[in-house]
Amino acid sequence: MKRTLLSSLLLSSALLLGACNNNPGEVGTEGMNAAAADANAATAAPLIDNPNVSSETEAPNPNAPVMTFAKTDHDFGDIQPNAVVKTTFEFTNTGKSPLIIENATAACGCTTPNWTKEPIAPGGKGIIDVQFDAHGKTGMQNKEVAIQANTQPSINKVVIKTNILPDGQNGPYRQ
Repeated sequence: MKRTLLSSLLLSSALLLGACNNNPGEVGTEGMNAAAADANAATAAPLIDNPNVSSETEAPNPNAPVMTFAKTDHDFGDIQPNAVVKTTFEFTNTGKSPLIIENATAACGCTTPNWTKEPIAPGGKGIIDVQFDAHGKTGMQNKEVAIQANTQPSINKVVIKTNILPDGQNGPYRQ
């Protein structure tokens, strides 16, 4: 047992000493060159915040359509279980070119958006109708609808909120 332990220690020591390079200038230079290369790569390719801009020298399109909402959130307040409620979000294209909504989606099947399908000219108005079905839901609900359009940024969001009362409780209904 002692012999095996001693052999293991000697072998480990030999491996550790053999793995070390006795020429520190070579290792230091190699490590420094790798670090410098990493630093240069990081400054050469910075992160771009706007997904619509493909390079750091390209500016966002100043003529792009802009979706400006009268309101971006709606609170239905307390609603009954199994209720179906609906609200409309109105917006204006405050940009300089026609606005086209490509899609509007919600993460949950209980929230259904419907939107203006035609291009909206600059200064024109459009709507996003959002319907919420409370069947099978309880308590506080907060649902987001993502609207994909030819705007910069390409995703705009609206939010609906409600509190679904327990069965047997009455509360005010607001739309």
